[in-house]
Amino acid sequence: MPTARSLVALSLAVLVASSSVHADQQHIVAPAQVAAAVADRVAQQDADRAAVSEALKRPEVREAASRMGVDLSTVDARISTLTGADLERAADAARQVNGDLVGGASTVTIGTTTLIIILLLIILLIVALK
Repeated sequence: MPTARSLVALSLAVLVASSSVHADQQHIVAPAQVAAAVADRVAQQDADRAAVSEALKRPEVREAASRMGVDLSTVDARISTLTGADLERAADAARQVNGDLVGGASTVTIGTTTLIIILLLIILLIVALK
């Protein structure tokens, strides 16, 4: 009988200890934090899409695309389907193009032309693979 009491007492002690441990380990994220994180992600994606759209509207980009035989209206329509790493890569290239051409630069250097081509190729590859 003393063994049964010891076993019951030990079981109760383990249950009490484990319930307090589990209570301490719960990681609940507040709904406001989740909503803020989602809103931040959506805002970043919108900014990325705007950067790509801005780059595609530049005359230098349009000229390079026409020389390559790329239909920019199709590319522009596909921007809304870009997500994740694809969108980030395209936006990085677009921001670089936008930064290089800011201020109405009248000449396009080899570096900028290369960036424009890279941007167009990234978008075309993404569209072709999806």
